[in-house]
Amino acid sequence: MEPINTVENPDEVRSRPGKPYPLGATWDTEGVNFALFSEHATGVTLCLFDANDHTHETHRIPLTERTEHIWHIYLESIPPGQLYGYRVEGPFEPSRGLLFNPNKLLLDPYAKAISGPILSNLAQLGFSPDNQDENRYSEPQPDDSAPFVPKSVVIDSSFDWDDDQRPDIPLNRTVIYELHVKGFTQQHPELSKKIRGTYAGLSSPESIEYLKSLGITTVELMPIHQFTGESYWGYNSIGYFAPHSEYASKGDVGHAVVEFKEMVKALHKAGIEVVLDVVYNHTAEGNQHGPTLSFRGIDNPAYYWLVEDNELFYMDYTGTGNTLNMNHPRTLQLVMDSLRYWVNEMHVDGFRFDLATALAQSLSAAGQLSSFLETIQQDPVLSQVKLIAEPWDIQSYHVGNFPVNWSEWNGKYRDCVRGFWKGDEDQAGEFAARFLGSPDLYNDGRQPANSINLITAHDGFTLNDLVSYNDKHNDANGEENRDGANDNRSWNMGAEGPTDDKTIQRMREQQKRNFLATLLLSQGTPMLLMGDECSRTQQGNNNAYAQDNEISWFNWEWSSEQQALFDYTRQLTALRQEIPLLRRRKFFQQDEFAWLRNDGKQMTETNWHDGITRCLGLLIDGRKVDEQDENGDPITQDRLLVLVNAFWEPLPFRLPKFGKKKARWQVLVNTDLDANVPYEVSANEPFEIQSRSLVLLKLK
Repeated sequence: MEPINTVENPDEVRSRPGKPYPLGATWDTEGVNFALFSEHATGVTLCLFDANDHTHETHRIPLTERTEHIWHIYLESIPPGQLYGYRVEGPFEPSRGLLFNPNKLLLDPYAKAISGPILSNLAQLGFSPDNQDENRYSEPQPDDSAPFVPKSVVIDSSFDWDDDQRPDIPLNRTVIYELHVKGFTQQHPELSKKIRGTYAGLSSPESIEYLKSLGITTVELMPIHQFTGESYWGYNSIGYFAPHSEYASKGDVGHAVVEFKEMVKALHKAGIEVVLDVVYNHTAEGNQHGPTLSFRGIDNPAYYWLVEDNELFYMDYTGTGNTLNMNHPRTLQLVMDSLRYWVNEMHVDGFRFDLATALAQSLSAAGQLSSFLETIQQDPVLSQVKLIAEPWDIQSYHVGNFPVNWSEWNGKYRDCVRGFWKGDEDQAGEFAARFLGSPDLYNDGRQPANSINLITAHDGFTLNDLVSYNDKHNDANGEENRDGANDNRSWNMGAEGPTDDKTIQRMREQQKRNFLATLLLSQGTPMLLMGDECSRTQQGNNNAYAQDNEISWFNWEWSSEQQALFDYTRQLTALRQEIPLLRRRKFFQQDEFAWLRNDGKQMTETNWHDGITRCLGLLIDGRKVDEQDENGDPITQDRLLVLVNAFWEPLPFRLPKFGKKKARWQVLVNTDLDANVPYEVSANEPFEIQSRSLVLLKLK
């Protein structure tokens, strides 16, 4: 994008009434239509800023047209790149939730681009910071915040997508990779420093080749909506239409939009989908102590869920200070418009909704908990993309309770699999259900693939740290190690953190392989955390939200052990794609599989309820599976056998013969580090499964 231009003649800006729709700033080659919703405002002023001096207002233009609570105006000859913001007037009555203060420059909630980072300053507060009692809310704070707030940017939305096609990968073929745009390439030695940590870095041939070689079909990007700078993770959005400006490789205002589209286009060309982790449950403005940046100053009671008997305070279902008020039709419209924008204009392939229950929580009082979810499901655009819920918040846990068409991060899968391989008792029964796609949770019209299976994610230990630390080590976060989860179901195997003990090192490498094999051989949709395939460590930090440094960044300098784990992981992803029985569209029926004891006989109710059961086998009889794949072809007739042994000693396992005297099984996966797969074994000979290991066999 070319450097921005300003109004050619600052003394003359010709205007006309404009239209209330679409909301935001819309350039039509001749000028710009500006439209802003505010139900309770008494006046709205559009502020234009100089291109070369972002603190200098060139114009203050009152908006006199108002249609259905939308203030609007059309300005002629305004070019793309124009910087703007709003000042909104109205009553300042905190007890009623009204916090209008024209001294505060406000971002357009529909801004398609934002000029840069938000520099924290006391001028952004709506009250006096010197007064520590409730009287401080009696008068609006007088300082002008404009020098400390980035500006909204008018954009030219045109872009040459060529013949871009969404990969539209079926859920059962999907392998998700959760990554951070900056952290993934910030230290990539083969990339120019100019594009490291950017959208351009992620779309580079080197990055795409890495993802393809690993077998990734879908990248799930941690939040890229414009956010404030105190959190590296980005879970404090302030611009739901604007890609985060600091991830652009060029400093031109608005270039982030172009570069993001170029990234999506390149990933699509490589057959890789783009899913966005989105944070519509709260904003970066926080509670009553937070800054006034946009929504709060435009129409606080419309956008936020306020405490009923004292609307100075905010309902907080997120732990971040506020919750968006999805009961208000304009707030619901904002979210829906944002989602459709990212699909239609930015070509993304789906969304993962952060704290999705909090997003719907504000509807629960009216008995409409699923209304927002159903609105999305019935939308002709959004119903056709991947919809993934994080089905919990700080107050509620709803794994398995989302509507049909929704997939979910399966937290029960994560916890059970961690506990099983750790050696906890009473895990075998639930492990069996989780391995088969959690039919107890998703056999409600959904498919096994609606279970997004995960062992690790951004919030928690990495895979390496899961097997290296018993306790969190979050001192670097500056919260005296109080932040982050205390119950991680982790096990250091005898030493806390790095160790020179070869026996412990070996056990850890094997345990990593157990987790990865379980994840990629389970029914459901697997999600890998960035770097788990190469033993990325956060040094025991299980809440690295503030660590924009080597603690969180991907390290591209690997040891031979890290390379071996990467090779092992990509072998698993390839095997998953090659064998349809490992990624079925439908749940297994009773006659298609059997759970076996190590003596070869079927598990009994007594075995399932025996708390020390840690070894079992899953026999899948593909000959009995009457199913077509997504292309209409019959899936293979393979017989597969998965053996798991979470016991601390090797155990013999009698392999099924199926009546054949010379039946032989081919070992495709064996997490025992001494195994050299593939190899064959006879069903007539004793098979020993090593301690804490997993084996996948296929009948020859």
